[in-house]
Amino acid sequence: MNSGFKFNDTVSLVLCGEAGSGIQTIDGALSHVFANLGYNVFSTMEFMSRIRGGSNSSSIRISSKSVTAPVHKIDILIPFDTQAVLHVRERITPSTCIICDETLIKPEGFSTINAPFSSLALEAGGKLFTNIIVGGLLLGLFDEGLDKLHEYLRNKYSKNPDPTFVQKNLLAAEKGFELGRNIKKSSGISISIQKDHSRGNQILLSGTEAVAMGALAGGCNFISSYPMSPSTDILTFLSKHADKFSTAVEQAEDEISAINMALGASYAGARAMVATSGGGFALMCEGVSLAGMIETPIVIHIGQRPGPATGLPTRTEQGDLELALYSGHGEFPRIIFAPGSLNEGFFMMSKAFEMADRYQIPVFVLTDQYFLDSGYNTELFELPETSKESNIIRTEADYKRFLLTDTGISPRGVPGYGGGMVCVDSDEHDEDAHITEDLALRVKMVDKRLRKMQSIAKDTIKPSLYGDPEYEILIVSWGSNLGNIAEAIDRIRNENGDLKIALLHYSQVYPLHSATHSYINKAKHTIIVENNATSQFGGLIKKETGLSFKHKILKYNGLPFMIDELEASIKMTIKRGGNAKK
Repeated sequence: MNSGFKFNDTVSLVLCGEAGSGIQTIDGALSHVFANLGYNVFSTMEFMSRIRGGSNSSSIRISSKSVTAPVHKIDILIPFDTQAVLHVRERITPSTCIICDETLIKPEGFSTINAPFSSLALEAGGKLFTNIIVGGLLLGLFDEGLDKLHEYLRNKYSKNPDPTFVQKNLLAAEKGFELGRNIKKSSGISISIQKDHSRGNQILLSGTEAVAMGALAGGCNFISSYPMSPSTDILTFLSKHADKFSTAVEQAEDEISAINMALGASYAGARAMVATSGGGFALMCEGVSLAGMIETPIVIHIGQRPGPATGLPTRTEQGDLELALYSGHGEFPRIIFAPGSLNEGFFMMSKAFEMADRYQIPVFVLTDQYFLDSGYNTELFELPETSKESNIIRTEADYKRFLLTDTGISPRGVPGYGGGMVCVDSDEHDEDAHITEDLALRVKMVDKRLRKMQSIAKDTIKPSLYGDPEYEILIVSWGSNLGNIAEAIDRIRNENGDLKIALLHYSQVYPLHSATHSYINKAKHTIIVENNATSQFGGLIKKETGLSFKHKILKYNGLPFMIDELEASIKMTIKRGGNAKK
């Protein structure tokens, strides 16, 4: 057995076991407690598509510095069964500390530290409390936090009908904590992580919560969706807070109904959205075209997961950019956001409603399972000042819903607000929304709708540059890979201070900002990083700028990029040479 485990500045904790063993519960508890103790925390879940069985894992990073992404290497592993060790074995190194109940688990080829979880859980009240024993143990390794875990458990289970349930949880936490302290002493485990007193009033949030809160900040007062992971929790969050924010929440019978309900609500003046995944959105494409023709605002959130078809329904991928970009028949404007941080998730979701309302178009927000199911402590969000500005006018008797204008944006009225008739039609129409087959007018209407892109282009968000502003090597990415790549680049720069390397991150992927060409042209070597097999964003950049990427780092096995594997891949690509411009 390895002894004298030492972890300085950061530690990666992994809990792994079958679905139903309470891993998600203790992940939430530990993240909350460690954050309240003053540590920087990042957590993410990976799980199989089943209610019971299989192997799921939770990764929690505790760090002296801000952390927003996972690492591949495991420092401390708590397996709940033998299969769990096999599930994460590629992440185990000789320096990994494996703590398990050796009466149940004795994985061949691995050194372990015995922890009698089962017997202690029975003493506390039953097998059900094994996960709380584990949570207490991990806090015991830090030798602090038992009181905060007790507080968390009291709050969480205060409404449990069994009056003894809370006490059993508290007892399990105590037994686990003492076990952890004893293991720390006997096994020579040393954890030296400084608390971050510069954090101020930070909050601990998941990607789901950031996106849902951003929708409320943007004035969302109607959502209709059919549940589909990983977006279901957005619907659940808004439902939970519907009364407080006067938001109508409707679980539709299918995705076709969902988008048409949202368009109906928007026609009546609501700020409406749908939340779905790629397979669900495929059914909404006709509704997207309807939004384009009747120029009705709608926000569409797509939580990406691997396809095609059902694919890997609980895994992650950036495979739906082209689906959003080319969805719907015909030609009409759209905007696509892809946040890379919790702050961007909040801001982009809020801005999506602002842009949809301003330009009367569909606006997409692309996240993914990894983004939505990860969380960390972050600064308090600032409420956008313009997010609830209304572009609805009071109509007059001569109101024309599709008035031809220089900007392509017609005055938007809603039924019952003013004296005008507010008509829309899915057929091509004149300014009054009457069906027409006047071919000259058809051209004018198409041109009118597309003219909006001129104004939208001026509203496009500039990509963010991280690293050396005088870069020679440029990494290009979009969406949820921001934190992973940024930390990988920091590690590379710390190792080689003379290396001029930077990251260009896009949180708005369409339309592309006009500075894209100059950013990429400035670099001697360029590399694009994406969670898909065909470099969809690289293809969009080539289409828009003529620049292509010779070197691509792509991952599409259903898992996100880990910082240490990205660091190795970037180094290898640099070593090979990365002149990507043609």
